[in-house]
Amino acid sequence: MRIGAAAKRFFAAPLIAAATAFAACAAPASAQGMSVIRDVEIEETLDVYTRPLLDAANIDPSRVRLVLIGDASVNAFVAEGERIHVHTGLIMRARNPNELIGVLAHETGHISGGHLARSNEAINRSMRPALIAIGLGILAIASGAPDAGAAIISGSGQFAQGNFVRYTNTWEASADQAGADFLERSGQSGRGLITFFNREFRPYEFAARRAPAWVVTHPFTSDRIEALRERVENAAHYDAVDTPENIRRFEFMQAKLVGFIEPLSRTLQLYPPSNTSQPARYARAIAYCGCGIQSRVPDLPRALAEISSLTQEDPTNPFFHELQGQILFENRRFEDSIVHHRRSLELRPRTPLFEINLARALIAADGREAADEAIGLLEHATHAEPDNAFAWTERAAAHDLRGEDGMARLSSAERAYVIGDYGGARNFAERARRSLEQGSVAWQRATDIVASVQNIMGDDRGRRPPS
Repeated sequence: MRIGAAAKRFFAAPLIAAATAFAACAAPASAQGMSVIRDVEIEETLDVYTRPLLDAANIDPSRVRLVLIGDASVNAFVAEGERIHVHTGLIMRARNPNELIGVLAHETGHISGGHLARSNEAINRSMRPALIAIGLGILAIASGAPDAGAAIISGSGQFAQGNFVRYTNTWEASADQAGADFLERSGQSGRGLITFFNREFRPYEFAARRAPAWVVTHPFTSDRIEALRERVENAAHYDAVDTPENIRRFEFMQAKLVGFIEPLSRTLQLYPPSNTSQPARYARAIAYCGCGIQSRVPDLPRALAEISSLTQEDPTNPFFHELQGQILFENRRFEDSIVHHRRSLELRPRTPLFEINLARALIAADGREAADEAIGLLEHATHAEPDNAFAWTERAAAHDLRGEDGMARLSSAERAYVIGDYGGARNFAERARRSLEQGSVAWQRATDIVASVQNIMGDDRGRRPPS
């Protein structure tokens, strides 16, 4: 599991959005400070849950990416094209796979309805009365009524938000109905959608009904539930239950998140040593290893005892080997970690995150001697995931070990470009061009980065001829 920075977007879970922001489940409203968590096992589970819904909606699954956000709030949203972002808080609060799948069905409804694409148009339409109000306010001030003019101008934002929430309320209701339809078409119950809304969101309805209408971006929970209830309860698959495979995936996903995110005491409360199930041992292994988000003193013997029992019971589970490799690596037993990282990759060939894990372990254990194999792994990882900044960091280090200054700087330029550090990207790319063979593929890529940065930053510094 790996964590990195990401942009925040607002979702539907909170009934009330900030008055100063245009916010909707499918609308881009920027804020900073969120973290993306990369984990093959969880990403795969979310994909397994979502794929039948996308098929039911006639959406090509290859167009949709699932992004895990490290945040305790009960949130999910569609943003950045057709990316479904899921908060860890949502996964941990769901009580069964069907509840989580119900929320994913709702998000699929937003994609199917094209709500993200239509949000800019809605914002523009919503701003028109606000602009008119500002104009009237200016006229009032010019006519000698400054107080009235200031009041009109200060209320312009409310006019805009009030108009925009009319669109978001419609979109949310539409996504609910579409989600219920996709669940039924895929042979799944819509029961979880109702139970989750009722438990997680209804307690906030009293406050929402007392708020000004122009800040409420979603229909009231009771109205949403009643609009869904008859359709869901009369559906042919209302009594369908979660498959054993979906339940197994859900249990491991929650156990992994608890182990990484919660304090050790909380993990042991939820998964006491008396619980010898595989998910419980999984959670405890993570908690003991000290490699989670919470600051902990590692208890390596206990961590290894828990994870070793799992790899011995199920030696073909790539995620058990991945975790054992991570535990050993983060406790500086680099050579020992290679065996498990290599085994996880053998069980799941060409998996970029597993390739990065093995490359890191090889370099940490053997340095220059392992750089050739590490670069081969990282070349595939960066080709498969060109927006993976961590992979570019590791690739830069591997090229540096081989004395390949040009490729190391190019990899650093790629990393800087991915994270939005355009000044750094240009600097590294220009330095890379001075070391790379002119006209080579790598030299051309460095040149392209410089040109792209110049276009983004709007100056001519990216157009310097190579020296």
